[in-house]
Amino acid sequence: MRLARWKHSDGTIGEGFVEDERVIPFPHAKTVADVLSDGLGAAQALHAAALAEAPTGSPLADVTLLAPLVPASVRDFVTFEEHVEGVSAGVEGKSHVANEWYEYPTFYFTNPHTILGPGEPVSPPVTERLDFELELAAVVGGVSGSDGVNLTPEQAASHIFGYTIMNDWSARDLQGREMKVRLGPAKGKDFGTSLGPWIVTADELEPAIDADGFLAVRGEVRVNGELIGEDLFANMGWPFPVLVAYASRNAVVKPGDVLGSGTIGNGGCLGELWGRNGALTPPPLKEGDEVAMTVHGVGELVARVGACVPAPDLPPASPRPRLRHTPNESAAPAAASAQKEGR
Repeated sequence: MRLARWKHSDGTIGEGFVEDERVIPFPHAKTVADVLSDGLGAAQALHAAALAEAPTGSPLADVTLLAPLVPASVRDFVTFEEHVEGVSAGVEGKSHVANEWYEYPTFYFTNPHTILGPGEPVSPPVTERLDFELELAAVVGGVSGSDGVNLTPEQAASHIFGYTIMNDWSARDLQGREMKVRLGPAKGKDFGTSLGPWIVTADELEPAIDADGFLAVRGEVRVNGELIGEDLFANMGWPFPVLVAYASRNAVVKPGDVLGSGTIGNGGCLGELWGRNGALTPPPLKEGDEVAMTVHGVGELVARVGACVPAPDLPPASPRPRLRHTPNESAAPAAASAQKEGR
């Protein structure tokens, strides 16, 4: 099954299933959020009901696809060793994977309020090193009797409702500056994350799971029609259920949470290639460039780069005297002492 959200020509929003080249709304005015919460089993019954109630639907070509969900949260992992090797060469001057990378699947939270849909242009901040990142994202669904806390990988697998393509847009110059402060990435990434074109349910990709539990589907990314990177998602350091399980450690995963795989290796982003090539080749993205991402068995996510958007200036940090008490606090003990001595 494929779940999507779309806009009709009159501006109304639809949510439902994609069947061949048509869209069919959910029965009972349900939303993608409702269906994710109800879980994969309920979605299968709903799919049969939708086909019975509105077998024709609307032509896919007559609607504009939106991001397939409004995420509750977005965690982005870094699970491809080859990606880390290349990016570290550009940032640190040498290819290096920290020992800590191998211990657990590290992630950061990105902004769920700047999600972009298929074909929606990204409006980056002023940057000289705009980059894309090809990822596959797992979408969490509801599971009866499970609260999504401290899951084992086996339990976590049942919480994966489906998958969608994810483009983690990145302003590498902003990201590099921020991460020198030992935090981030933040403003180097939170201006836009593209998701789409739809959510493919987990059962559709089960045949692609290899003997070790990894999802052996191929991802490709092209800029202006030129192939830049390609890889198998089976090259992740951990399979998706482990990512979900780790996210749930001493925390909770909820329906509507999105967990990105991290960027594929072998050219899944320009930053990796800059590190390997020792130069900005291929060049950073510029206004008008088209980035097309394909994940076999899922679909294609395409977007163009829009104009950079300048932000209001902010002042740098102010030098501070590092006082430990306010002037009033300093004067109060002296006045009290003088009064006690009758002065």
